[in-house]
Amino acid sequence: MKILIQNGRVIDPASGFDQTADVAIAAGRIVAMGQAPADFTPNRVIDAKGCIVAPGLVDLAARLREPGQEHAGMLESEMAAAVAGGVTSLVCSPDTDPVLDEPGLVEMLRYRAEKLHQARVLPLGALTVGLKGDVLTEMGQLTAAGCVGFSQAEVPIPSTQVLQRALQYASTFGFTVWLRPQDLHLGKGVAASGPLATRMGLSGVSVAAETIALHTIFELVRSTRTRVHLCRISSAQGVDLVRQAKAEGLPVTADVSINSLHLTDADMGYFDSRARLTPVLRQQRDRDALRTGLADGTLDALVSDHTPVDADAKALPFAEAEPGATGLELLWSLALKWGQESGVALPQVLSRITADPARVLGTALGPLQDSVGHLALGGVADVCVLSTEGHWPVTAASLRSQGKSTPFSGYELPGRVLLTVVGGQVAFEAP
Repeated sequence: MKILIQNGRVIDPASGFDQTADVAIAAGRIVAMGQAPADFTPNRVIDAKGCIVAPGLVDLAARLREPGQEHAGMLESEMAAAVAGGVTSLVCSPDTDPVLDEPGLVEMLRYRAEKLHQARVLPLGALTVGLKGDVLTEMGQLTAAGCVGFSQAEVPIPSTQVLQRALQYASTFGFTVWLRPQDLHLGKGVAASGPLATRMGLSGVSVAAETIALHTIFELVRSTRTRVHLCRISSAQGVDLVRQAKAEGLPVTADVSINSLHLTDADMGYFDSRARLTPVLRQQRDRDALRTGLADGTLDALVSDHTPVDADAKALPFAEAEPGATGLELLWSLALKWGQESGVALPQVLSRITADPARVLGTALGPLQDSVGHLALGGVADVCVLSTEGHWPVTAASLRSQGKSTPFSGYELPGRVLLTVVGGQVAFEAP
């Protein structure tokens, strides 16, 4: 298939390319940017006038629910949601059932995903066997099977000694460890500590749950020099600590979820279980600090934190409801909304969901390192055509994900994904 995307504003944050141009695609790769070769005869011409042509979005946090939790999401439905959201590469968590702690399980997941010919799945392997925090996994074998890093998902390691050994081992072989900073004992509540949680009678998660974990992680990174990615920072103090760690030169990166970037604990309303999330929604000062941190580069990437949840698991009292929300299809619109509200230029907005998350993945991408999150001549053609005009309503019917629960239900969000090309093939086209 030869595809010519014409007349769009082509923005590639990785190279700084930003101009009205054509993008020519052949044999799954980008063969021209600017003006198509005279002898290029496309099978299909796409007019992108008035639209943005950008690299396919890269999402560093998406749960696919397969294997083991197919009632909440099938691989087919979540991959369809990904490409409908312009996401061409996504990192999935190891907390499936069974846990991704063996090479065979990782290979099976990647094989299933590749057969669908939609978004590219980049699995995280479990840091410890069964995520139990006791025995380290065979990281070398998991890397060979396709893992791009190692994570404990939402299960903190109880023993600091085990965490230290895990970081030492990962450092020896150049692996990246992905950790969500949350203290095991202080992080067991269901809402952010504060006046609202107290009035509602909900158990609180203090900011200290995040900051104590960050202090521990940074102290271990100082001694091991392990590359650590911090997942879904949620507090103003957390942003400050990450900023200090980067200023010190520690090899750390961090991301923030679309939920924490736009919502506060007030969005729980009258015990609305759609706002039952992990990490918990915090106060406005935290949200403002997260927005500033994302704008100034303290936080490297914006993630969907896509966690499809079965309707029955949400139809429970707030504290008993399963945490999580669908997000893949909202990533572009909520990134654009942040840019519009914060005065952030469009190339920088796109960078936080393309080039910057690809930089976090780095050499773990292997031969795709020069293609993912980047429009590169000769690179794999992962491209999306985006609209910045108009608004669309977030409803159950508008979401392709099997999980329909999101705190943004009923919102009118700006921008749409009009077309997604993965590996030179059209994977999604808006009706």
